[in-house]
Amino acid sequence: MSSLPKKRGRKPKESPESIKREILEFVDEDCKPLGILPRGEIHLKGVYHKTVHIFLFNSKGEIFLQKRSLDREEFPGLWSSSASGHIGPGEPLIYGAQRELKEELGIKVKLEEVLQVKPSPETNWECITLFVGITDKKPKPNPQEIIEGRFFKVEELERLLSETPEIFSPVFRYLWRLYQKKKNQR
Repeated sequence: MSSLPKKRGRKPKESPESIKREILEFVDEDCKPLGILPRGEIHLKGVYHKTVHIFLFNSKGEIFLQKRSLDREEFPGLWSSSASGHIGPGEPLIYGAQRELKEELGIKVKLEEVLQVKPSPETNWECITLFVGITDKKPKPNPQEIIEGRFFKVEELERLLSETPEIFSPVFRYLWRLYQKKKNQR
């Protein structure tokens, strides 16, 4: 009798309470693992933990953003990264990024790691790894996590960030600035 590997990630209809019980790894200021705690306790205590964010672009250079569901724990109703999420204990970052992309947008795309950011107020005390992917596949936003999603021209995004920054999550605004700075240094 063979045993199949356990599927990682959130089940389609988990309640907010069961999500708070999800076990995550907490880390030090250098993003090194220290132990595990339930997600709700990690957020309540403000303990450092790992997340991934994905910026998904199409071949025209437009970026797909999601507007977070109103019942999300963090930044409800705000525009944010194409996909993002917590990393499970011992889960490789690239696997977590691919899992989040599949859970939130229903697609698989080749991803490249572009940034690692240590915890700070700007990252919501998370160790964030940013991945970038390019695809012309049509994302299928998960309605349990996302109200709306669409591709934005970079010029439109920059204008909106300048005129109405409050419609974007603070973490997205911070990552976008770091990403643009790194891109312009190449």
